[in-house]
Amino acid sequence: MRHKHGYRKLGRTSSHRAALLKNLSIALTKEGKIETTLPKAKELRGYYEKLITKASVGDFNAHRAIFAMLQDKECTNKLVNEIAPNYKERNGGYTRIIKTRIRKGDAAPMAIIELV
Repeated sequence: MRHKHGYRKLGRTSSHRAALLKNLSIALTKEGKIETTLPKAKELRGYYEKLITKASVGDFNAHRAIFAMLQDKECTNKLVNEIAPNYKERNGGYTRIIKTRIRKGDAAPMAIIELV
């Protein structure tokens, strides 16, 4: 049972799960909208919103914290300098998840996650 359990394991080891969330975050930063499975989108939402909250400070330490999580200079700069200032006045809720379809191959529920 997963009563009050904190996160979804997504059928991966902890290092694989961390790499997955990092890569999904990089893709979302570059594109602004991505399609993935619903459980991955729901798990990404919390991870990415924490990134935006840290980036909204906009100082050097924010750059360091975001780079430590993403390990991508281009996306770090875009997140801190372009994306986060748009949400400075907003208290959370930076992303939107829209359920789209059932994937034909394995019947996985798909969703689009995008920046609001």
